[in-house]
Amino acid sequence: TGGEAYEGLNNASKIKRSFIVILNDNEMSISKNSGAVAAYLSQMRSSTKYYETKKRVKEALSKSAIGRELSRSVSGTKELVKFAIFQSNIFQNLGYKYLGPIDGNNLSELIDTLNVAKQLNEPCIVHIKTKKGKGYLPAEQNSGEYHGIAKRKAIFREEAGETYSETMGRYLTELADKDERICAVTAAMKYATGLQHFAKAHKSRFFDVGIAEEHAVTFAAGLSAGGLKPVVAIYSSFLQRAYDQILHDVCIQNLPVVFAIDRAGLVGSDGETHQGIFDLSYLSSIPNMHIMAPKNKWELSDMVKFAIAFDGPVAIRYPRGEAYGGLKEYRSPIEMGKGELLYAEGEICLMAVGSMVKTAQEVKTRLNQEGHKCSVINARFVKPIDLRAVEWACENHRLVVSMEENVASGGYGEKVRKAMNEMDMKAGFLQIAIPDAYVEHGNVEQLKQEIGIDAGTIVEKIKKEMGS
Repeated sequence: TGGEAYEGLNNASKIKRSFIVILNDNEMSISKNSGAVAAYLSQMRSSTKYYETKKRVKEALSKSAIGRELSRSVSGTKELVKFAIFQSNIFQNLGYKYLGPIDGNNLSELIDTLNVAKQLNEPCIVHIKTKKGKGYLPAEQNSGEYHGIAKRKAIFREEAGETYSETMGRYLTELADKDERICAVTAAMKYATGLQHFAKAHKSRFFDVGIAEEHAVTFAAGLSAGGLKPVVAIYSSFLQRAYDQILHDVCIQNLPVVFAIDRAGLVGSDGETHQGIFDLSYLSSIPNMHIMAPKNKWELSDMVKFAIAFDGPVAIRYPRGEAYGGLKEYRSPIEMGKGELLYAEGEICLMAVGSMVKTAQEVKTRLNQEGHKCSVINARFVKPIDLRAVEWACENHRLVVSMEENVASGGYGEKVRKAMNEMDMKAGFLQIAIPDAYVEHGNVEQLKQEIGIDAGTIVEKIKKEMGS
């Protein structure tokens, strides 16, 4: 359902040689498919009969010399090729030969059909019907929940706490119970973003637009302009696709749309393409955007409530995995652009964003053990940053350290450094951030060590900066 798929089909239809597109139709993306395209494919599957005749193969291949030769070859074999030609479907109208639907879990049938497709000297769509989770019964019965491995882990780790995604989804559902204007939009990620309970409790206000992040954002802008309070829940790495829509459709109009940015920061096993390490940078460049990051699950709930009440675009970014439950005693009210002072000691001041607040607490403990005084500020807001907090940090400490799980370029640290320069502050400054590079697949804690944003490495960097 992503727009780029149709752009590609439109462009490739001009190719006058063998070109094969395989449509893997398992009726699921991550969540169950929805919308007109899903309904159309379902109609094709149900109304098209399977054909096992050599005559149909001959008809499909009769337009080319190579095809006629293959047709004679197929006619001489005992193995029959299953396929059907669905008359006047969308793919044929776009200029493609259509083969299918076939049983994609039947390897022999799949190979036979692909061999036929290879001989067609024109663009071809091979429509295969597969079963998601095939061979593992729990996944077959609940393929949305079992899209990744996290659910399977939970079976053996019953002690695992609520994730940030679940916290966001649960609290949003509670707010929607009391406010009929609240609605939720996602791009084929109902389970992954914790919205399954919202979808069940408020079906008429839940919208899954399929894998179409650009449309999700523009659709939310329309809902907002109509007086609703939309919350768009999308992974950090996927939200990049909708940058133009955030800029033009939401922020130029200054519409109150809430972006619940899941999987912000390092995601580990999801790999290089899914690392959510750029959102602070690309969102900060957009006028009218406001960006928050919670230190724990309690603050996430407070930020969701604050964002829905705010009259403008707001993004809340939070990491993958179990929500941090520490620092519960620190829960001052959320105020626009204002940070939260957790510890005030002197000498060194750690200004940490979101998930890095937990790391800052570990760094503080280690520095204290080595005789250093250390203050900690929970930044809360990346845009706008708390200028008074920066000023206080500079006036009362020898070294100011910014900490974020985002690339250095365009991130929180650059904003702190700029503010210090503009205020002509003399304190030292150290930026802790992810290097401006793509981060490979791997265990999150190991990756943090490799790129230098784990507690141990940060302590060593601070000691070096302090000359100790």
